Amino acid sequence: MKWLRKKRVLLLLFLGFTVLVFFNSGWLTLFYPIHYKDEIRTYAKENQIDPFMVAAIIRVETNYKTDQESHKGALGVMQIMPDTAEWVIDKANFEDVSLESLREDPDKNIQIGSWYLKSLYDQFDGNPIAVIAAYNAGPTKVKSWLKSGKWDGRLETSKDIPFGETRHYVQRVTHYYEQYVSIYKEF
Repeated sequence: MKWLRKKRVLLLLFLGFTVLVFFNSGWLTLFYPIHYKDEIRTYAKENQIDPFMVAAIIRVETNYKTDQESHKGALGVMQIMPDTAEWVIDKANFEDVSLESLREDPDKNIQIGSWYLKSLYDQFDGNPIAVIAAYNAGPTKVKSWLKSGKWDGRLETSKDIPFGETRHYVQRVTHYYEQYVSIYKEF
């Protein structure tokens, strides 16, 4: 008799979970959260880029954890390399931003990272897949791959990206991007 009761409880839990999954996708936000929504929204709009792309890059880079520094020296939630940050700060005249603030302040980090993403969109004629690859490997490398024909800049041919890390990065960012778009619908 006890085993029958356990089976019923398990069946009810399974049915409840199934109903939740099919009739309410809101639970997916638990698995695919977006933090710093206001900052992402503000700087994506300011730079005329897709906020879901910014969120997906942050998710892959640091999973929204602040005060991050990679073994290569990349800083903050968007993992911006110091040389890149200094270039952006100079080009965009961001006088109130320092390398230290990029490590500690998600707002400043997202501001610089979003501006840099816009510059990559401009360099790669709006091709989001090439932009993602360039964010990881650098624009010079991606331009050389495209020019030499090693890779054509499409997601469908991302297996041709010469760097395994970048190939995997493109796949992960596009995965999170697609999840965010389907779960949140709008930003």
